[in-house]
Amino acid sequence: MSDKPSLLKIYLQLMKLRVVILLQITAICAIVAHDLMVRSDAIQGDRTWMDTLQACIVTLVGGTLAAGGSNAINMVYDRDIDPGMSRTRTRPIPNGWISPKHALVFGIIISILGSIIFLPFHWKAAFWSFFSVVFYVFVYTIWLKRRTPQNIVIGGIAGSTPPVIGWIVASAATIPDNMNPFDLGSPIPWMLFVLIFLWTPPHFWALALYRSGEYAKVGVPMLPDVKGAERTLIESKIYCLLLLALGSVPFFWPESGLPEAWGLLASLITIWYSFSVWKINPEEELDSNGRMPLAFASFMRSLGYLAWMFIAFVYIVAVPSENVWYFAIAFIVAVPLVNTFAIKWKDSANKKHRVLNAE
Repeated sequence: MSDKPSLLKIYLQLMKLRVVILLQITAICAIVAHDLMVRSDAIQGDRTWMDTLQACIVTLVGGTLAAGGSNAINMVYDRDIDPGMSRTRTRPIPNGWISPKHALVFGIIISILGSIIFLPFHWKAAFWSFFSVVFYVFVYTIWLKRRTPQNIVIGGIAGSTPPVIGWIVASAATIPDNMNPFDLGSPIPWMLFVLIFLWTPPHFWALALYRSGEYAKVGVPMLPDVKGAERTLIESKIYCLLLLALGSVPFFWPESGLPEAWGLLASLITIWYSFSVWKINPEEELDSNGRMPLAFASFMRSLGYLAWMFIAFVYIVAVPSENVWYFAIAFIVAVPLVNTFAIKWKDSANKKHRVLNAE
């Protein structure tokens, strides 16, 4: 057992803050994109930069609490299997840093609080926030996770709602005044929902391939362990093709509201990510820990992929529409340069870390 950290750090670990923040960034992108489209008269509304800032803060706080609470409850339920996996055995409950009851109360309180925060803006935002909590805890964690290899696919619904919630908060003044939580006045937030939903399976299956066997040991039927690596790769490639199809939506359905220039960027970014999925080789030599390096490389690229897709969306709606294709070309040139710089910076940091450890 390692040294016990402060209670605040324990709470943050229960919330899985780094994972939560990544998804909340997609909500922030949805807010910023909405307000930029309002200012360019692409959609109706009247938004100031102060409105944008307020919406971002509320969504970040509310979304982080709701998702973080869900994660804490998940750790309480999974306390019997977490010690059996290297990725989870250092969590607060297996380490004995916090009791399951304490963690459960914490998770329930902040998840409910996170959903309530959205009520003053629009009930639909609070509805989808609370829906995500209930779906993640009861449908994914308790019902699906240990019963079906499609757990990640169906469970991905809960993790796909942040841009929907962010869009609702930003469009609260113009959103249709009815009792239909699906009617948000625009298809755009649902297109962003579909993006995350389709991204989730190949993202997590790459991690499952990399850590092949760990889930099976604790009774979690991940697709690679149940159906094998080849079947997993086939299904991952299908999702990549569906992501590619999503990028074509602006061209055959202009009413979607998605800019055609974003469709081009989305298609190219998806091809870039798909290469990493196609490169995964179940026959490759495993690393010293018995894991699949190319699967891990695809997992890491998937994180960059999701970020670039949302950055590209905000970028396209931000640039002048009359020159949007020139800016799109500039983006295409810039992305590989930024990725190359990031890789070199990471390699340099790792080398310095190894040198310091050697000393």
